[in-house]
Amino acid sequence: MELNKCYCADNLKLLKQINDNSIDLIYSDILYGTGKKFKDYQDLKAEKKVIEDFYISRIEEMYRVLKKTGSIYLQMDYRINHWIRNIMDEVFRYENFRNEIVWIYSGGTSPKKDFGKKHDVILRYTKSDIYTFNAVFEDYAKSTVSRYNKIDEQGKKYKITYFKGKEHKAYMKQGKQVDDVWNISKTSDQKDKYAFIYNSQKPLALMDRIIKSSSNECDILGDFFMGGGSFLVKAKELNRQYIGCDINPKALELTNLRLTS
Repeated sequence: MELNKCYCADNLKLLKQINDNSIDLIYSDILYGTGKKFKDYQDLKAEKKVIEDFYISRIEEMYRVLKKTGSIYLQMDYRINHWIRNIMDEVFRYENFRNEIVWIYSGGTSPKKDFGKKHDVILRYTKSDIYTFNAVFEDYAKSTVSRYNKIDEQGKKYKITYFKGKEHKAYMKQGKQVDDVWNISKTSDQKDKYAFIYNSQKPLALMDRIIKSSSNECDILGDFFMGGGSFLVKAKELNRQYIGCDINPKALELTNLRLTS
């Protein structure tokens, strides 16, 4: 299988051509089970048998091609995440479940008789208990930074705190370590001329966090539901190797355009 290339194919057929234990990180923004015909693709129905028939074989293949030190992130929403979690627990084993990441976004209208549905779920699993993980930090809020209003002789910011009546210096760290709730705007890619072209296209900032967290430079990354190609664009930018796949020719065309621009 040639690296740094995208394929227009059924992802199950393509996965079967990839060697065992060969990919360091898999991310896929899978079909969500809306049952709708979108501009760019036909979604699955949110029926348990339909979901299991489609995903079990594909997830089994993803497990096979993932390295023993690898991680997998599957993104979806409330419609099918419970069924996918069950499949992942069976294939990757419950003990290799690492996180249920909640990606919060805004926009659109809210229903009158329900709470607005404004998040996706990203299930993170590994293949074993030995895996790549790099802690990622985000900037503190301005209100937090303002509390560190003193500077020592080395130029480090700190604030004064008190414990048992004694004064202490609390230094500002590099940032807040990211937890499992990610508030990343859908519009964070507004400067990207290819943003919002493909249905369900995900922001590069979201891809950046996943790639930095669970891979290192020159690692091999795979996206088998690549859509508009955001994951692969960010993989190339961060000096990773990649394999991409989508059954839709438009996805291949747009992704290749983004990768070569």
